[in-house]
Amino acid sequence: MSDPFCPVIREYQDVVSKEPPSELPPDRGVRHEIDLVPGTKKPNGKWRIVHAFNKLNAATIPAQTLIPRKDVLPNNMVGCTLYRALDLVDGYYQLLMRASDIPLTAVGTPSGMLWEGLVIPQGLSNAPATFNRLVTQLFRPHRAYAQTYFDDIFVHSRVELGKTNVETHIEHLRAVLECMRTNKLYANIDKCIFGAEVIPFLGCFIGKRGLRADPAKVKAVVE
Repeated sequence: MSDPFCPVIREYQDVVSKEPPSELPPDRGVRHEIDLVPGTKKPNGKWRIVHAFNKLNAATIPAQTLIPRKDVLPNNMVGCTLYRALDLVDGYYQLLMRASDIPLTAVGTPSGMLWEGLVIPQGLSNAPATFNRLVTQLFRPHRAYAQTYFDDIFVHSRVELGKTNVETHIEHLRAVLECMRTNKLYANIDKCIFGAEVIPFLGCFIGKRGLRADPAKVKAVVE
């Protein structure tokens, strides 16, 4: 981690750490919803925590939320001088279920009890769309220097008049971390990158000189 960014990270260590707090997330105005196809029955849960919601997903109306295009996201990022990548830890567990849909997530346990998901459990068909809707909504005011792709947040900075590239990047870093703190979103410090000239970006690398493929991923093709 570059020295200029250490004070900022320490200041926001409540949202950038190894483990998020053991508490329910707040209601941020976006909850995961399960809209059933009319006339279908509620599926019975099977015993396992990582549940296969096959029947529930089959009876769920697909979300009509746009998914970010990987070919469009880099447009504002290429050519910047400094980058930062944040990975939100256990993203689905940071988003509440709609109260009326909680019973639909029930799964059986060896004790014979049913467990219901107060937050989004893994395996629901529309979960990615819901999570993307949340981060898009929350970080929209910062889109000039922060792009979101599901649980990844990419911050990119160019030199601004009267400021160094580090000063500009710290300003953007503070704004994004403050948004996370306000909305109680948490990132995994072990998967974050701060103040880098090049960062991994959705299977590629992005930096001042543009977007290039990850050599490790194209090695088999080249050889």
